[in-house]
Amino acid sequence: MQNFLRGSGGRSLGLVIALALLFVVGAITSGDRFLNLENFLTIFRYASIIGVISIGVTFVITAGGIDLSVGSVMGLATVVASLTAVQLAATQSHWILMVLVALAVGAGAGLINGLVIAYGNVVAFIATLAMLVGARGFAELISGRSTQIVTNRDFLQIMRADFLGVPILIWIFVLVAVAGWFLLNRTTFGRRTIAIGGNLEASRLAGIKVKRHLVYLYILAGVAAGIAGVMMLGRTTAGTSTHGLLYELDAIAAVVVGGTLLIGGRGTIMGTVLGVLIFSTLTNVFIQNNLDTSVQALAKGLIIVVAVLLQQRFAARGPRRAKAKPIRA
Repeated sequence: MQNFLRGSGGRSLGLVIALALLFVVGAITSGDRFLNLENFLTIFRYASIIGVISIGVTFVITAGGIDLSVGSVMGLATVVASLTAVQLAATQSHWILMVLVALAVGAGAGLINGLVIAYGNVVAFIATLAMLVGARGFAELISGRSTQIVTNRDFLQIMRADFLGVPILIWIFVLVAVAGWFLLNRTTFGRRTIAIGGNLEASRLAGIKVKRHLVYLYILAGVAAGIAGVMMLGRTTAGTSTHGLLYELDAIAAVVVGGTLLIGGRGTIMGTVLGVLIFSTLTNVFIQNNLDTSVQALAKGLIIVVAVLLQQRFAARGPRRAKAKPIRA
């Protein structure tokens, strides 16, 4: 039991308790307005887009990197996928073309990030910060700083549909989370990601092609941003360069609160999902009670600081426990 509580199980249990407490607070302060099925679906629907982005960011941070560009890349994906030429081609062929274009934009941006970081030896913070500014600027140029309305009815019908009474956006989030968990915990790709975050040089000496793997990770984060862009198009029926503004900060916050180490070497998809739901529920509780958004931002900041402090404490305790462990003959 002690090993469970000290490991990932204990961290996840703590997040579940925190989420349950938020639900209790919502039930006490808002009553039936909070405790109805439609409001729960609203919480999950709000969490779905940030959640998909956060899954991609989890992989990057687990490997010891950072990606500040995912929000801007998502906005660029919505703009390119909603261009008149793209929508016309999709109408003449199939609505899936808009999805493929958005994914291609995300993958392309991730590829540029990965190549600049891995082979250009540029610090990830600087490289992705440049992409954050560049992608947003490029989206403004090709859209003329105007909102582009999605007119493809087949696309909107699919993205606004329900399956078993649950919006398709939530199902996409669930599928991406399951795929992300499997990739990180049950594949060689995931083990290599964790190894690189734990010790990059040792991973290289062990035969892992570190640079190529880093490129793959940033492409993965870009594809996740592209999927989120498709979801945003379906939810808002519009593509604009303002989509995804500051989403990268929300995603990183959810990943950190979820238990993924900022220094790399440990990642958890389940923790990321719980972190996203905690912030989404917190936002919903504030909205239900008509509280100031400034207080909401302050609460988020405090949660992030506490999470980082706890991470530093556990990260420091780990090496001490390893040194104190006796060697058995």
